[in-house]
Amino acid sequence: MSDVIHDPNSRRYRKVGTGLASIVYLYLLLPILVTIPMAFGPTNALTFPPTGYSLDLFKIFFSSPDWLNPLFQSLKIAVATTAVAMLAGVPAGYWIARHEFVGKGLVTGVIMSPLIIPTIVTGLGLFLWFSYIHINGTTLSIVLGHVIVTLPYVVVMIAAGVNKLDRNLEFGAELMGAGPTRMFLTVVIPQLVPSLVSAAFFAFLLSFDEVIISWFLAGTDTVTLPVKMYSALHWEMSPVIAAVSTLLTAISLVVSIVAIALRKGMSVDI
Repeated sequence: MSDVIHDPNSRRYRKVGTGLASIVYLYLLLPILVTIPMAFGPTNALTFPPTGYSLDLFKIFFSSPDWLNPLFQSLKIAVATTAVAMLAGVPAGYWIARHEFVGKGLVTGVIMSPLIIPTIVTGLGLFLWFSYIHINGTTLSIVLGHVIVTLPYVVVMIAAGVNKLDRNLEFGAELMGAGPTRMFLTVVIPQLVPSLVSAAFFAFLLSFDEVIISWFLAGTDTVTLPVKMYSALHWEMSPVIAAVSTLLTAISLVVSIVAIALRKGMSVDI
């Protein structure tokens, strides 16, 4: 093993791989690095580099109901989506990871199908179905659509966490007389806290940033922030979009840092 580690060719390959990965990441970050300075630019046009720096675009965003209402709508939908996805995904992930049953492959495939089916196809199908049952354009329809998209990720993260748990603790609780529900709540859930935190934050971010399904399902009073951004970019080319993009980037970064910090702290405690 030491010969492989210190082999000059292996070092060279690692350096080349690291260099290529760095180039790819830099390429992916370039749009963000361009957008953030533009958010502090003038209010009359999107320019890079900005001719001057101010917080005027952020002031326009936080003082305009046309932008704040979609922001609050997105937050409301993301919170509701996270709650429903966790309530459905945690038991499903545990059951799939721990039990063998007839049709397990089929059930797992159905849950994971949104990862394979193009989002635009899912959005169109949901639009037609929700229009048929007369709930299209409501907050409920968007939440249900977002749950379909976020549920596979929650199930995968929970199942991965369950596979790392010691089954002897569960067997011990059952031998001591604990029923399945009590064992799940008192033995499994405390050990799954890091995975629960990660899954919840991930579901929240996915829902908050979802645009395609929201665009199909949103009504005049249920426009989400990403849909508003898309419309503004398509019809108005409003400079406020740069400020909104910067805020979304900051929110995603903060949520990710908090999730990682909580996960590390909880992993140490557990």
